[in-house]
Amino acid sequence: MYTTKRYEASVPVSDYLEGYVDVDTFLECCKDCPSYDSKWSCPSYDFDVIAYWKKYKTLDLTAVKIIFDEEYAGKEFPEEEIQRITETSVMENKRQLSKELLLREKEIPGSVSLSAGSCIICEGNCSRKEGKPCRFPDKMRYSIESLGGNVGLTISKLMGIELEWIQEGKLPHHFVLVCGLLH
Repeated sequence: MYTTKRYEASVPVSDYLEGYVDVDTFLECCKDCPSYDSKWSCPSYDFDVIAYWKKYKTLDLTAVKIIFDEEYAGKEFPEEEIQRITETSVMENKRQLSKELLLREKEIPGSVSLSAGSCIICEGNCSRKEGKPCRFPDKMRYSIESLGGNVGLTISKLMGIELEWIQEGKLPHHFVLVCGLLH
């Protein structure tokens, strides 16, 4: 169904903030997402996002490009099938990346990982919706985009990859998951 290709880059946080982070623009975009104010990993936040970035010196980026085989890439599918293909390919890789990053955190004291997209630990049943604290604060991580990072620009400039989107019921040629480790 698909193959994957991995990309890595490292950038000083100060350079990343200057060239790739626009908190106001991306937090405004987040307001249109159903996860806004309903997942602990997503805005709105009660902390200064720029100050969060500035606690760290380096951002190690990892991207996994999920490349669909010819029988899937650019082909039209019913919405349910696209959802199934997306769930299978993206979630499988996202879970693996999360595990890897949590292990890397243990190797580098004081580091924290940034998730590829919003948190999936509670599988859509985040306690924030009930006004309760996060059930797994030791595992929940923010994403680059939720902290104002422009993921499209990041992978384009630092890794030479362009994002593709599902359009008119057609599966793209690839998806890209982007995560990181701040240290």
